[in-house]
Amino acid sequence: MPDVTLEAVWDVLKWVLLVLAAGFIGQFGRSFALKLIERRRQKKCDSDSASSPHRLASEIEIEKPRLEAQVKIEKKRGKAQVKRAKKADKDQSADDSRPTG
Repeated sequence: MPDVTLEAVWDVLKWVLLVLAAGFIGQFGRSFALKLIERRRQKKCDSDSASSPHRLASEIEIEKPRLEAQVKIEKKRGKAQVKRAKKADKDQSADDSRPTG
């Protein structure tokens, strides 16, 4: 085994402790930041609802895809109606052109 000195072990131990401390600070710092953000959103929501009935930007962003989907569905329904009407006209004209006999 190579020459392992107390200084080399201490250097490795310092790096390990530094990485563990950074991970600890990172994890709990993230949790703390999320808690602060949520608290700020709650205060903003409370003050907005008390002062004026304006919608939050996040609510608008949530509803936007739903509204786009509704428009798409209505467009499809309209196309299907036109298609059914054309088919009905075609079937009716085919019935009219058949000889009666």
